[in-house]
Amino acid sequence: MTEHVTPEAAAHQKIDTSVPHSARIWNYWLGGKDNYPVDEEAGDAYTAVFPGIVTIARSSRAFLKRNITHLVAEAGIRQFLDIGTGLPTAENTHQVAQRIAPETRIVYVDNDPMVLAHARALLYSSPEGATSYVDADVTDPERILAAAAGTLDFSRPTALILSNILGHVADHDEARSIVDRLMGALPSGSYLSINDGSLGVDPVFEQAQNAYNESGAVPYNLRTPEQITSFFDGLELLEPGVVSVPLWRPEADSPEPRVIGEHGGLARKP
Repeated sequence: MTEHVTPEAAAHQKIDTSVPHSARIWNYWLGGKDNYPVDEEAGDAYTAVFPGIVTIARSSRAFLKRNITHLVAEAGIRQFLDIGTGLPTAENTHQVAQRIAPETRIVYVDNDPMVLAHARALLYSSPEGATSYVDADVTDPERILAAAAGTLDFSRPTALILSNILGHVADHDEARSIVDRLMGALPSGSYLSINDGSLGVDPVFEQAQNAYNESGAVPYNLRTPEQITSFFDGLELLEPGVVSVPLWRPEADSPEPRVIGEHGGLARKP
């Protein structure tokens, strides 16, 4: 089943092509085409300082795929709330999950008008399952939960995905509050997946990110691995805990993983 974008979402502000946007730049680094010259210029300026950002973007996507595969195949999760969706690329949450269990239901959340413009690609679901799109900001968890309840049954275990989104919340205590409010609405047996850019690993990465934040684009704030770990307080972290994402349960045939400036983990709500 596929659910339509709401009229409220359709009335969202127009896309501003004069300012680089993180979702479109991320799409560019992943090899996508849904971006504008201003995004490519910002992306190229970033990679000129730190070419490793492309590895971070692709490692983040691979980490998320491994998380979802575990959640569906091993933990039996059949509901996902994916906040900060970004632009559709290969191996979106519903594609990975419904390939294993077609009955899985997914709600995507984003407030980027370009993501909205591509929402049909995100909303394409298997007949047995469901997908929907919520036009909302991560800083408004109550609105997100109310809208997502139209597709998800919050009396059943649900996986909350926050992939490279909490860095857009500058205040760490506010970011923790957002996570707590979202997880507080989910029942025992639910899961939290988080990955974000990390401080203290690569000074060149940090230099490039500081320059990006000063460019006029929406800032993205790196956090220490300890700060990222604190988002999982009160939950049961799965092994190997919060680590640089290539080190989180790498596939047997993958190259030798190395530490990069992106940390993440997966935890269960007791």
